[in-house]
Amino acid sequence: MTDKPLADQLALVTGASRGIGAATALALAAQGAHVVLTARTPGGLEEVEEAIHQAGGSATIAPLDLAEPDGVARLAAALGERWQALDMLVLNAAMLGSLGPVNAIDFKEMSTLFTLNVTAQAALLGAFGPMLRQAKNGRVVGLTSSVGRTPRAYWGLYGSSKAAFENLLTAFGEEVRQLTAIRTAIVDPGATRTKMRARAYPGEAPESVKPPEVVAERIAALMVAGFETGHFERVD
Repeated sequence: MTDKPLADQLALVTGASRGIGAATALALAAQGAHVVLTARTPGGLEEVEEAIHQAGGSATIAPLDLAEPDGVARLAAALGERWQALDMLVLNAAMLGSLGPVNAIDFKEMSTLFTLNVTAQAALLGAFGPMLRQAKNGRVVGLTSSVGRTPRAYWGLYGSSKAAFENLLTAFGEEVRQLTAIRTAIVDPGATRTKMRARAYPGEAPESVKPPEVVAERIAALMVAGFETGHFERVD
């Protein structure tokens, strides 16, 4: 027996090799979940997996570029062979892309960015929908950005991808809420100490913004307490 509230539950966290994804994986494992970690960089995943094991938790790594054709389907098939249900899905993986005016957008870069930030997210919801339905209380949390709701000059490329992602995830939640126990929520992490943030604000002192662990603890708390579809919050 264990007093950890997420014991015997399975979580999949994307972009789990660093930053908010890594911290979230650690936070969910600390609450008893077995966490499947996926990202492109095996080395980073192995470090997070080791940290989880050292803390007494359990995890499995699944190195994968979510933008690869059929990559998500292969991941879902592999997990489906080992587990019947997926209790928690954290959609964290994303790319920033170049910041600049809309009329200077590189359309090849736009295609690459939307493939990961939007298309791959739709693929994850489609591929893991059946496993989420098998869970007693399937939960999906998607990470967004304030520029997805409040357009900002020179952030049109990334912001539009996050707006599309929010619409996609919320629509999915509305489609399944009356038919299943799956619930969806969106979390805006706010200013957080990540490599993406450092790229966007190169002159900012890292210590002036909160560490990823603050966001991770809030996501873990949501997974423990539960939420209704349509829930949105910003972590300040």
